[in-house]
Amino acid sequence: MDFIWDAIKDLLKEIINSNLENMFTDVNNNVSTIAAQVGTTPQGWNNSIFNMIRNLSDTVVLPIAGLILTFVLCYELITMVTEKNNMHDVDTFMFFKYIFKCGIAVYLVSHTFDITMAIFDVAQTIINSASGAISHDTHIDISSALTNLGATMDGMGIGDLILLVLETALVSMAMNIVGIIITVILYGRMIEIYITTSVAPIPFATMTNREWGSIGNNYLKSLFALGFQGFFMMVCVGIYAVLIRSFTISDDLHTTLFTIAAYTVILCFSLFKTSTLSKSIFQAH
Repeated sequence: MDFIWDAIKDLLKEIINSNLENMFTDVNNNVSTIAAQVGTTPQGWNNSIFNMIRNLSDTVVLPIAGLILTFVLCYELITMVTEKNNMHDVDTFMFFKYIFKCGIAVYLVSHTFDITMAIFDVAQTIINSASGAISHDTHIDISSALTNLGATMDGMGIGDLILLVLETALVSMAMNIVGIIITVILYGRMIEIYITTSVAPIPFATMTNREWGSIGNNYLKSLFALGFQGFFMMVCVGIYAVLIRSFTISDDLHTTLFTIAAYTVILCFSLFKTSTLSKSIFQAH
């Protein structure tokens, strides 16, 4: 009968090792994906989507922005004239100022996409610079971890091994769910960037007007918030790296499993909060 119990224990150990290997691999892949995705510009993330968004911006949104700009400039002229007592107090310089403002407005609308991408290029430069200062080495050594845990499992009974199988399966499934959430956060940020930049000419058309300019100003704030969200994500990865490096795999497998799971869940929650944090800092609403 002993060989049957030994065979069952060996089978349970293989299942545990497989679950642990899959879990550690998923954690390493998820974190490395964050560093790779955050370090990518909108042009480099998906060039086909980028070209489609630029084409929509130039061919569909830009003509509408031209109409809005015409209305804004006419409104600006009417306001300027009525403020001067219906041209009884005419100042010649105000017309030069108006022409200068028109030139700036037309330039902003006609070069909207370049200006928008320049904002993300600046944010990307900061992110890349931060990646050199922030350690994002979050790799967990799977082979050494399994070797250390193997000796611990040898002293366990079948009941403890069955419990450990259930725990590793549960934590591994949780890591898969966390991985999906992280992917949704990363892809959601890039899709939000593309959607926001697709209508860029419209808010840019309002920027030179005193009353309507808040639309353009808030839009610029939202662009900076989206760009610097990547920086905050990199900081989250750096904090996670420090936690993982300071973590030691102990003989208590239950504590080891749930500690790694807790760290990864905290990372996921922190990434989820970066959008709100970035918009709050830049007052984008």
